[in-house]
Amino acid sequence: MRPIHLAALVILTHTAAGHYIFDTLIYGSKVSTKCIRKPAENAPVHKFNETEITCNIDTSNATQTLSIPAGRKVTFKLGENKTIYHPGPVSIYMGKAPHKAIDWDGSGKQWFKIAEWGATFNPFKFISMDKSAFNVTIPKQVPSGEYLLRIEHIALHNPGYPEFFVSCAQVKITGGGKGKPTKVSIPGYVSEKDPGLMMDIYWPVPTSYTVPGPPVYKGDNVEKKDRFPTFVDNSQPDRY
Repeated sequence: MRPIHLAALVILTHTAAGHYIFDTLIYGSKVSTKCIRKPAENAPVHKFNETEITCNIDTSNATQTLSIPAGRKVTFKLGENKTIYHPGPVSIYMGKAPHKAIDWDGSGKQWFKIAEWGATFNPFKFISMDKSAFNVTIPKQVPSGEYLLRIEHIALHNPGYPEFFVSCAQVKITGGGKGKPTKVSIPGYVSEKDPGLMMDIYWPVPTSYTVPGPPVYKGDNVEKKDRFPTFVDNSQPDRY
């Protein structure tokens, strides 16, 4: 007989309280909310095969584009002093705009993953739980140009019905290289066949976990099997 998981029941009764938006991007001393595309509300996206999965529902283009040198760290931070409340992985993607990031809707096969936060075991737990900020290093080999920098948290508290908390930032990468990452389209990068997307995380207790989506790109000459994060901060992001 399948056991009833108390944590799952508690989470399901506090759904609204667990909603959040990544509304801030930080690089060095620059703390920007104006480079983030703001959705109409902080509710999650459910339709991962439709265009709203790209940068969230009813978003308007941001008013600024933040300039960041390749090889430097940036930080996505949740708003309203929130922390990740629902269990599930976090990933960060880059999508190269054909021209200006402010004019791009994110369509086409232009996206690649640069970081992900999966799970640890004994006991099983998602690394992202209770975190408020996620730091990532822009790969040095990423070509210069304007991009959408996209973060997603996939909430798996309701098995078979994943929720996506997505934000996109408009950035301009300078001093980049000649890297050629394998690209995917968003939507189209995950499907209901992905075991890490539709699985029951409560029973049986997982002994392994693969974050949905493509492998992490770290540079053309870098081993790509390491799919773990570069840095996670539970309180305040680094200042550099």
